[in-house]
Amino acid sequence: MTQSTAFQRQIPLRATYMRGGTSKGVFFALEDLPRGAKAPGAERDALMLRVIGSPDPYGKQIDGMGAATSSTSKVVIVSRSERQDCDVDYLFGAVAIEDAVVDWSGNCGNLTSAVGPFAIQRGLLQVAGDGMATVRIWQANIQKRIIARVPVQDGQVVELGDFELDGVTFPAAEIKLEFLDPGADADSEGGAMFPTGNRIDTLDIPEIGRVQATLINAGNPTVFVSARALGLEGAESQQDVNGNAALLARCEAIRAHATVAMGLAASPSEATGKRPHTPKLAFVSSPRGYTASDGKHIDAAQIDICARILSMGKLHHAMTGTGAVAIAVAAAIPGTLVSTLLGKEPRGEVRFGHPSGTLTVGAEASVENGDWVVGKALMSRSARRLMDGQIYVPATVAL
Repeated sequence: MTQSTAFQRQIPLRATYMRGGTSKGVFFALEDLPRGAKAPGAERDALMLRVIGSPDPYGKQIDGMGAATSSTSKVVIVSRSERQDCDVDYLFGAVAIEDAVVDWSGNCGNLTSAVGPFAIQRGLLQVAGDGMATVRIWQANIQKRIIARVPVQDGQVVELGDFELDGVTFPAAEIKLEFLDPGADADSEGGAMFPTGNRIDTLDIPEIGRVQATLINAGNPTVFVSARALGLEGAESQQDVNGNAALLARCEAIRAHATVAMGLAASPSEATGKRPHTPKLAFVSSPRGYTASDGKHIDAAQIDICARILSMGKLHHAMTGTGAVAIAVAAAIPGTLVSTLLGKEPRGEVRFGHPSGTLTVGAEASVENGDWVVGKALMSRSARRLMDGQIYVPATVAL
């Protein structure tokens, strides 16, 4: 053992490993982070990368808490809010697997469901009695308010129950989420809900051609294209997409050029290199039957549309929570690619098929001063603690 090895040491950090919806990640209370990581910047990013086990050229994240998928390579920081209309602030980071990048540009709708339970269990707010605790969340990435209805008994979070969520093996207690004013406004990053002013744009992609897309800021910035534009049917599985390198490259080229069109990056290369988390690319089609990842048959008559979404360059195994919000909002406003698939009338509720099954989401939309306004998007998820204790990291990254 060399002298330098002998004096290297690790330090513990309090953390909770949680599943939220169809994702899981490492949750921290801001007060438990080392001094250098309490503020945004290189020291925080270095710590989060080491916690998750990135960058990993092997793509496995063996030496960290990540599990080598975009759904499991995530971190969350929660703190008491100074806002009068919120209880806690919630900051989300998507950690790249093979690259040294933590993307703080967007929200994770799935992990949103775990924020309320974590805040109560960690003592960041107090609740009493039985019933549904209302947790008012400030989503710091996208500057939006979210309401979580968390079941409690004797002031403690109820985690187990009979609510089933496709993409999650075991049932749990239902958590109802309300994403308030999910559409972006003029002061938001990327501008308005439809940043180009159009509900359908035509993108000119080198070596691909002209692609019609709906570019929308709702939940997260999202790019909707038809499955046919990608040469797909819309009912593809993860294996169908993630095993096709040429298809993934085509999807990323479309996403990167759409990112520029939305005003979120200066160039396609910047979008790919520095902003892999958002916007997300989703493809949709009319209903069709298929076999979900757990082997059950999804009949076309069960669903309104088929929808698939890519996250961090790979097809998501189910549907991102913010992708579901974007689907709900796009379905509620006429003239988008999503609402066009649903018929002439906008829909306040839509049931879509994803690789793991189905999901129903809704949005409350109305016309104000000639413009469509979405007051809230609604969906149900579940969440559960997987581990609570200490994570060990090298002292050199926890200053």
